[in-house]
Amino acid sequence: MKTKLTPKFWLALTLFGLIGQIAWVVENMYLNVFIYKMFNASASDISAMVAASAVAATLTTVFIGALSDKLGRRKIIMCLGYILWGVSIIGFVAVNEWHESARGALVTSMATVSATCVTLVIVLDCVMTFFGSSANDAAYNAWLTDSTDASNRGAAEGVNSMMPLVAILAVFGGFMAFDLDKSQSWSMIFLIIGAVVIIVGVIGLFIIKEPQISPVSDGYFSTVIYGFRPSTVRSNASLYLTMLAFIVFNISIQIFMPYLILYYDVTLKMENYVLIMAPAIVIASVATFFWGRVYDKKGFRLSSTVSLCALSAGYLLLFLFKGTALVFIGSLLMMSGYLSGMAVFGARIRELTPSGKSGMLQGVRIFSQVLVPGVIGPAIGELVLSNADQTLNDDGTYSFVPSRYIFLAALAAIAVLALLMVLLRRAMSEVKRDA
Repeated sequence: MKTKLTPKFWLALTLFGLIGQIAWVVENMYLNVFIYKMFNASASDISAMVAASAVAATLTTVFIGALSDKLGRRKIIMCLGYILWGVSIIGFVAVNEWHESARGALVTSMATVSATCVTLVIVLDCVMTFFGSSANDAAYNAWLTDSTDASNRGAAEGVNSMMPLVAILAVFGGFMAFDLDKSQSWSMIFLIIGAVVIIVGVIGLFIIKEPQISPVSDGYFSTVIYGFRPSTVRSNASLYLTMLAFIVFNISIQIFMPYLILYYDVTLKMENYVLIMAPAIVIASVATFFWGRVYDKKGFRLSSTVSLCALSAGYLLLFLFKGTALVFIGSLLMMSGYLSGMAVFGARIRELTPSGKSGMLQGVRIFSQVLVPGVIGPAIGELVLSNADQTLNDDGTYSFVPSRYIFLAALAAIAVLALLMVLLRRAMSEVKRDA
C-alpha cells in the first residue's frame, strides 16, 4: 500500500526545496553573471569558482552528512544551516559595496580591485556553500530519504526535482525588476534572497518533523568514511554503478550551465530571454512533476532513456539554431531532459540507499552530483571557450563571448553516458545473478 505523506511534509519539502534551489540558482547561474558584469571575470575565473564551490560542497556533505547520522538529527542542521546560509548570502553585498566605493574614489587600478573582488567572491562562495550544503545537500536530502519509502519516493522526488526549474522561473521573473548592469541591483538581490532563506530556516523549526532514526553507534570517523569503503561499494554495487552514470550526466550539465545565461544575454543578445524562457520553464516543471510518477510505474530504464533523449534533442537544437522559436524549443527539451533526468537518477539513488545510512551516503551522492562534475564540466567548458570571441566593455576591458559549441560538448558527454548505461545494465545484471 502507498504510504500517505502529511501536509506538513509537503509544506516543508516545498519551502526547503524551493528556497534552497532559489539560493543555488543565484549561485550556480547568476553569481557567474555577477562577477562577469561587475568585475569583468574571465572564463577561467568562472571555472575556478565552480570548482572551488564543488569541493566545498562535497567535503561539507561528507562530514555533515555523517554527523547527522551520528547524532540521529536532521531538523536542527537543516534549520540552523538555512539561517546561516542566508546570512552568508547577504555577505556578497559587502564585496559589491566595497567595489563601488573604490570606483567612486577613482582608484587608478580598478583592474586590481576587480580581481580582488573576484577572489573575495570565490572565498565567500565557499563559505556560503558550506552552510548551504550542510543544510540542503546533507541534512535536507537525508531527511527526504528518511521521510519517504518505496511507495511514495518517486512522487516526492518528482516534486523535489521540479524545484530547480520553479526556482529558475522565480529568479528569472524576479530579476526582471532589476538592471543587472547596475551595482545597486545586485546588492538588493543578495539582501532579498538572504532574508528569505533566513525566514525559511526559522519556519522550519515549527513545521519539520524529525524522522524516526536511531543515532549511529559507530565512531564518527568510521561514519565519515563509510560510503568510501570498498566493502560498502561491493555490498551496494548497483547504487555505485548508478552514481557512476550520474557523474557523467552531471558533467554534461556542468559543461554549459555556468555559461547559459551569458549565452542568452551576450551571444544571442536576447534582452527578453526571461519572457522566452518562462513558458519553457513552466512546461518543463509540469513534465518533471509527472515524470516522477512514470518512474514509480515504469522504472528507471524507460524513464532515464526518455529523459536523456529529450536532453540530447535540446542540445542539438541549441547548437544548430539561433532563432527565437527554435531556441525556445531547444531550451524546453534541454530543461525537461535535465530535470526529469535528475528526478529519475535521484529516485533511483534513494531507492538503492541502505536504510539508516542516508546521511553517510550523502557525501558519495554529492561526489557524483557536484564534485567530479563541478570540476570536470566547467573545465571542459573553459577549454571549449578558450578561443571564444571577445567583446569590448565600456571601461576598455574585454570579456569573452560564450559560443554554441558548449552544447556540442555537452551532447558528446551524453553520447558517452549512453554507451556507459548499456555497459552498466550488463554489469547490474551480473550483480543480481551473483546475489
